[in-house]
Amino acid sequence: MIGFSILVILLVLALSVYLFITFSPQFGGKITKSQKELYAESDQYVDGKFKNKRPADVDMSFGNIIKMIKQYSSQVPNTLPKNSLPIVKIDSTSVAKNVLKTKMFWFGHSTFLLEIGKHNILIDPMFGEVPAPHPVVGPKRFSKDLPIEIEALPKIDAVILSHDHYDHLDYGSIIKLKDKVSMFYVPLGLGIHLKEWGVNKDCIVELDWWQEVNHDDLIFKCAPAQHFSGRGLSDRASTLWASWVIQSDSEKIFFSGDSGYSDHFKEIGEKYGPFDFAMMECGQYNKLWSEIHMFPEETVQAAIDVKAKRMMPIHWGAFKLALHSWTDPVERVIKKANELDVEIVVPQIGSEINMTDSLENEIQWWKE
Repeated sequence: MIGFSILVILLVLALSVYLFITFSPQFGGKITKSQKELYAESDQYVDGKFKNKRPADVDMSFGNIIKMIKQYSSQVPNTLPKNSLPIVKIDSTSVAKNVLKTKMFWFGHSTFLLEIGKHNILIDPMFGEVPAPHPVVGPKRFSKDLPIEIEALPKIDAVILSHDHYDHLDYGSIIKLKDKVSMFYVPLGLGIHLKEWGVNKDCIVELDWWQEVNHDDLIFKCAPAQHFSGRGLSDRASTLWASWVIQSDSEKIFFSGDSGYSDHFKEIGEKYGPFDFAMMECGQYNKLWSEIHMFPEETVQAAIDVKAKRMMPIHWGAFKLALHSWTDPVERVIKKANELDVEIVVPQIGSEINMTDSLENEIQWWKE
């Protein structure tokens, strides 16, 4: 009788998971046959999947799966802050002014609000509490509050997305944002999720690596990254991943997205550099997936490769997605930047970041 009850419970759980994966809007859209035929024209699309320039994948062999399970069951100190991280609140009225001086605000992890010229641009807008399809299966944000809520944001001229993972493309955020965004710029295929969530297809522009588009007086350039994509169990590598160049008449900004270290950074530097400012991935790393996420020392070298005048480490400070201490990324990247004489900025979440301000009075807020 007990065995039968356990079997019923397992069947109900399995059915619940199946129904959630099948019908939950969190998982986005599905690539159609006609879209696959279109993407086949891309050099990055091979045998029905997008590929990196060189083989780079997480080794999901049985041995490595066991290693991951052991790591996540072990006691690693300081993977979470002891208290909710302090943030600086953003005044919605100051954002709406659209001043000509370029500035940006960091929301932790890889989310930015960029004000450049008269444009408000959101980069990888993940405002949700959990980077997962369901709160039960994801780690909570390190800070209780956001610098500014979505509802308080002004009209957004453009949203730029790097790839479709939950910590970069958030369903709840897009639902709240879509009616105040003029245009979405995304890598090939990613638009299928936006359309599924009610974004008008005329407001979505998909780009391949090395393609670019004009947005008023700005140029957005889609550039390579070494990573992967997928939101469900069967859509791995069905959409492209990318880094981005944002260029005005006077400034060039680089956003790395998620990426392992490779020679594409030098290619980007030679083709599009130098950059006034570069936001470089630095966090959620592990030897088991070193091909798709950089270690902090590689982050500094990548900034040198793209010819960045100043760099900022991103992809940390918001979620626990790996088993290093939560301050390990910033401590190691600062040490390496000092060794290689690379100018680095590590702003507090929500504080204003300017392209040229002095860094002499910068506080080490993560130590407080």
